[in-house]
Amino acid sequence: MKYFLLFSILFFNYLFANQSKEVLLIHSYHKGYIWTDDISKTIEKNFAEHKEIELTTIYMDTKRIDDANYLYNLSRLYKQEFEGRKFDLIILSDNNAFDFMLKYHEFLFKDTPVLFCGINNFDKVFLNENDMYKYMSGVAEEVDIEKNFELIAKLHPNLKNLLIINDTSTTGYAIKRDLRPIIEKYKNKFNIEYTDNLEIKNLQDKVSSLDKENSVILFVLLFKDTTGKFFTHKQSFDEVKKVSQVPIYGLWDFYLNNGIVGGLLTSAVAQGENVSKMALEVLSGKKITDIPILEKSPNLYIFDYNELQRFNLDVSKYIENPLIINEPSSVYREHTKFFVISTLIIFILSIVVLILRANIQRREKLELELSNRIEFDKVLLDTIPNPIYYKNVEGKFLGCNTSFASLVNSSRDEIIGKTAFDFFPHKIAVANTKIDKELLYTFSTSTSEFTFYTKSNEMKHIILNKAVYKNIDGSVGGIVCIMDDITERIQQKQFLIQQSKLAEMGDMIAAIAHQWNEPLVELSALVQDIQTSYLLKELKDDEVKEFVNDSMIQIKYMSKTLSDFRNFLKPSTKKQLFSITKALNEINEIIGKQVFYSNIKMNFNYKNENEELLIYGYENEFKQVLLNIINNAKNKIVEKNLPINEKGTIDINIKRTTNSNTIEIIDDAGAIDEKIINSIFEPYFTTKEDGTGLGLYMAKVIIEEKMRGSISVKNDGNHVVFTIKLPHKKV
Repeated sequence: MKYFLLFSILFFNYLFANQSKEVLLIHSYHKGYIWTDDISKTIEKNFAEHKEIELTTIYMDTKRIDDANYLYNLSRLYKQEFEGRKFDLIILSDNNAFDFMLKYHEFLFKDTPVLFCGINNFDKVFLNENDMYKYMSGVAEEVDIEKNFELIAKLHPNLKNLLIINDTSTTGYAIKRDLRPIIEKYKNKFNIEYTDNLEIKNLQDKVSSLDKENSVILFVLLFKDTTGKFFTHKQSFDEVKKVSQVPIYGLWDFYLNNGIVGGLLTSAVAQGENVSKMALEVLSGKKITDIPILEKSPNLYIFDYNELQRFNLDVSKYIENPLIINEPSSVYREHTKFFVISTLIIFILSIVVLILRANIQRREKLELELSNRIEFDKVLLDTIPNPIYYKNVEGKFLGCNTSFASLVNSSRDEIIGKTAFDFFPHKIAVANTKIDKELLYTFSTSTSEFTFYTKSNEMKHIILNKAVYKNIDGSVGGIVCIMDDITERIQQKQFLIQQSKLAEMGDMIAAIAHQWNEPLVELSALVQDIQTSYLLKELKDDEVKEFVNDSMIQIKYMSKTLSDFRNFLKPSTKKQLFSITKALNEINEIIGKQVFYSNIKMNFNYKNENEELLIYGYENEFKQVLLNIINNAKNKIVEKNLPINEKGTIDINIKRTTNSNTIEIIDDAGAIDEKIINSIFEPYFTTKEDGTGLGLYMAKVIIEEKMRGSISVKNDGNHVVFTIKLPHKKV
């Protein structure tokens, strides 16, 4: 009996110890941001040995977007995503996640304990909001600038020059404010130069000119220079490091291994270590209110062994037990590692029997977790706004999410077992079936696009991203497809194209005025002539007939001008093959005389004579691009105020290459400023006082996105060359 009781106690202790703990880690920023990744890796490492902890990690991505509407929608998404899950603990990293949780804790995770890390400018007053002091604890973050000044002064007693490199980001300004009293304190000990307003080339010149015997650099931050050029943390530091011959100190540990000597560093790893320890205490049953907030940032003295050796620095005289990276292992340490590994192997072999005995229980637990995961995947699939479906090799639907069911206006049960022919037009279903067969044969991926009308007669533009999936036995299971509804984006771009056409309206009306000038003068002369003949009673039938014929010629010419103008404004509805020559001739009909009367010579140079060059795309939008570039060139030449006897020139070169047709538009109005030449295709960028900044942006959208070509610009001496390359067949 006592053995049974003992076995029961051990058994229930084992079950209790293996109860699953759900932890949600919310990062303010995105995966790939080194600070965020280091915190995440440290937490995952500390949780790895605790198999009962299930860690779910999400990224708010607020480096890229964090307006109030986005955060509100994010809260609704999390509400839907985690509605059926109960978390034992929430962990937050950095201020945006912290502020988000203060606002939405009651709504999303009521009564759930929360730990934070990486919080700048922390104040306990924040926790009074919504009584969050009952649920929150964590680790604050703060750089210690003065300690680093003290360290630099001790390690370099003969220091004469200290160069501080910073930028003008929000963090940079905060550190600049903290630096002022410290610079004032040390200004009499050595010369201190602070810079945050140099472009990278000038900064490199300054760094390379430092006296290598008596100078030091304190590298704070540099994510953007004064030209607006952005860098990653590694890119900016590498630009400085490669021209520096002096020691470089820092404030953050993510510059380690890139070439800083080190310092008292704000460490993402230390933040992760401390919040992990707190998390394990909470998960073991300790109340969150019994865990004090670590208000002093757990910064660490960390140094790079290679840099210490390079500059012959000994930190052990000033820092007790510093952390040294890249330090070679001693013989003792190498043998110690071998001993530890050997011991671990023996220990692992000793517990193999226990592991085998627990195998059945673990399998049952895994089956339960797998069932939970499948249920979670179903919820996740339905949360994704993109329509998604998967089908077998026969083309029959096996499943889909609610977005796809909504798109085809059917329930999931009605969809399963049917094919594309049951929900889409025959032509589209045939095309997709052909793509599916090719995918199953090549075992590759595919992206395609189609347009169809829903049952409610609503037009939809859809992009299909398809891939083949395998069954667990390695056989081909079928095809999964994620659909992207781009209807709204296409409509917005079409609106912008029309808007940019209307922006050209003034120039178009001026062009029509030029086109009508001569026929109106001719008609006036004809009318006066026929009136004179009538008054002198010399009017003959032949003269009346000739007057009518001549008048109709002029009127038809004017009518054609209006027709060309109307065709230009009309958007092209579908891609088709069209003649470059015809398009250029129609552009010349619209704007040719205006160019001529502006004292400009416009030349059309066809490199492939007697060959009809065709383009596959949207004809009217293509003419819009040409008209915009030619108009810009004409206006720039007019602004030069050339003498009467000197003409400006616009050369249009057309040639055929192997895979495309190339159109070059060259003007002699003068080169574009190199500072802005890379920005002229950006939306709303303009150098005109009354410009919209849409013309060249829409030209790029039309050529590159709608017609799958390319458009570029360069200076050639005093000339500007726009180059357009377009396919001469369907792509």
